[in-house]
Amino acid sequence: MSTVHTPFSGGDARYRIAVDTGGTFTDVVVGSNAGEMAVGKALTTYDRVFTGFEASVRRAAESVGWSGDDVLRNADVIVYGTTHATNAVLTGKVARTALLTTSGFADTLLLREGGRRDAFDSRAAYPPPYIPRHLTFEINERISAEGDVLVPLDDDEARGVLRGLADEGIEAIAVSFLWSIINDVHERRLAELIEEILPGVPFTLSHAANPTIREYRRSSAAAIDASLKPLMADHLGNLRSDLVAFGFAGDLLVVTSEGAVLDVVDVLDRPVLLLNSGPSMAPLVGAAAAPDRETVVVCDMGGTTFDVSLVEKGVVRHTREAWLGEPFVGHLTGLSSVAVTSIGAGGGSIAWIDGGGLLRVGPQSARSTPGPAAYGRGGEEPTVTDACVALGYLDTEGFEGGFTLDRDAAVRAIESRVAGPLKMDTLQAAQAILDVSANHMATAIRQASLEQGVDPRGALIVAGGGAGAMVAAVIGRLLETDTILIPSTAGVLAAYGAHRAPIATEFLSPLHNDTRHFNVSSAVVAVTELGEKADAFAQRFTAVSGEAKVTYFVDARYPGQAWDLRVYLGSAPNAADDAAHVIERAFHEEHDRRNGTHDATSRVEIITWGVRVEIPRPEQLKAPAAVAGTSEVHRVDPIVFGGESHDTKRYRGVTLEPGDTIVGPAVIDQPTTTIVVPPEWDATLDSRSNIYLTLKGA
Repeated sequence: MSTVHTPFSGGDARYRIAVDTGGTFTDVVVGSNAGEMAVGKALTTYDRVFTGFEASVRRAAESVGWSGDDVLRNADVIVYGTTHATNAVLTGKVARTALLTTSGFADTLLLREGGRRDAFDSRAAYPPPYIPRHLTFEINERISAEGDVLVPLDDDEARGVLRGLADEGIEAIAVSFLWSIINDVHERRLAELIEEILPGVPFTLSHAANPTIREYRRSSAAAIDASLKPLMADHLGNLRSDLVAFGFAGDLLVVTSEGAVLDVVDVLDRPVLLLNSGPSMAPLVGAAAAPDRETVVVCDMGGTTFDVSLVEKGVVRHTREAWLGEPFVGHLTGLSSVAVTSIGAGGGSIAWIDGGGLLRVGPQSARSTPGPAAYGRGGEEPTVTDACVALGYLDTEGFEGGFTLDRDAAVRAIESRVAGPLKMDTLQAAQAILDVSANHMATAIRQASLEQGVDPRGALIVAGGGAGAMVAAVIGRLLETDTILIPSTAGVLAAYGAHRAPIATEFLSPLHNDTRHFNVSSAVVAVTELGEKADAFAQRFTAVSGEAKVTYFVDARYPGQAWDLRVYLGSAPNAADDAAHVIERAFHEEHDRRNGTHDATSRVEIITWGVRVEIPRPEQLKAPAAVAGTSEVHRVDPIVFGGESHDTKRYRGVTLEPGDTIVGPAVIDQPTTTIVVPPEWDATLDSRSNIYLTLKGA
């Protein structure tokens, strides 16, 4: 039985496009105003991101009979997610940035928060600061914790420093003065001097980047934000100009680390929000797929990374401890972001032999250029994808990445770099590559879940990404779980999450308070100012959806605690009435839930007041129409599972219908992913065409 696509409605159709630009592939989800949906995938193009974006849109459109030109020109909204900012920070490919700070505090970025990976290793040296010490300049000024000016800003000195920056080739400037969150007069004055002496040089003020009491996090956020401004202005500017040149006249929204989207203008003004942009979207799909489950572990395996996140009772977990790089030695902004653990274990992760003769996989990736050896683009290093090709998981004849897979090239790479040195045959080596990679991923899931008090054995595993469904069952066995959910949009998990993402942002007010010595006037100021900002933001998007969801929260702690805890309050607390009691009770409950203990007799210190404004965007997507008929087996292949070859049926995913059960061993070929069902597993489609893998006999 052949597959026949029925063209969707055309004519005056309007579209919404969500795109996730990863390290190897660019994924898109296109939805029409009639609720019809198409998905596509193409290799990421690093020199001009629009090239890969356009190719993936065209592949999506053509798969359902649309015109790629019409989709791009008639799109009302494009939602763009990218790892570009994160990769730039991790590789150091950012603008040459200077830090201007209060005299005596030039080592803030060096000392960080004083921690180290091994608390007992006193010989460990501090890693280099984000901005080199020779590009950090002290300015005579001082504000007290109460906001009083103790030492006025020396304008003449500041002018001299700024003139010297031109000779240093500075491309961006970060400004972080003590207690600017209480009184920002000196930071704002320095901004005026920068515009006067260095017009056109982008800068960031710390009280705007992250208005937190914590000096390091505020300085780090300002430094990273400033260093990204020239880069992201160029990256997003090129994308926007290419879209306009093509005929796009809609809104360009950008995915932020908070698991939401903002207008491109807002993001260009504060590009630090782009860190971990791409990975923040996948958990939204996991939350929607199983809203009633106590705990869901979402795994998104692309070509370059493997990302893990947690969803609890339909709520995506957030954190302000998202380190860029390793904890304590990487960089931290302290901004709220979706809690995602990422490791270099994607489909393009390279297999190699270390000095001790042991097989390793990753973290290095073949990316899209040259890509895995099987891509036939000049790659010679064996990857996880090459192992899957050699084992028979991937269909070399029907791969829909825009090119044909070369199995011979994959086999040669494995033989020369792994099988030969380890004196194994090719299939043994391929199985070993897959097993090592799966163990890395299972370890990442255990670490991400157990550190948060969640046992992965009792959680539902949601697997997605272009490569996630190939190894999901293997990971499931390692985690001792018997059920895995593969969403119908698994191959483009993050892009589909971007389709669901609300327009949202947070506003903070760092006015310290204490529940037993409650300063009512200070609390009233904080809540009133936050309410005004929330209303102003919501008014900008009244045409997008219905009423905005406004949620107030506080960051608080017990006296003497090193770290604070975010506590959501729901509606605005009545600062003049019982706010202190409400906050104290809510903090005790949250502390007990997160840490298993609380002190009901203790007062609570409020470090920061905050509000989150969320404007939901109506979703009108429905699954693509299935091909009429019964499930189609288009081939029987010899495929290796656990070192043994099995004659395995390959199903075309588009021919499967809700309620169908596929008995393993089997492979389900979807347009943007491949679902591998080992002999000990079965697969069942639910009413929404999501696929559940279940262990036989469970």
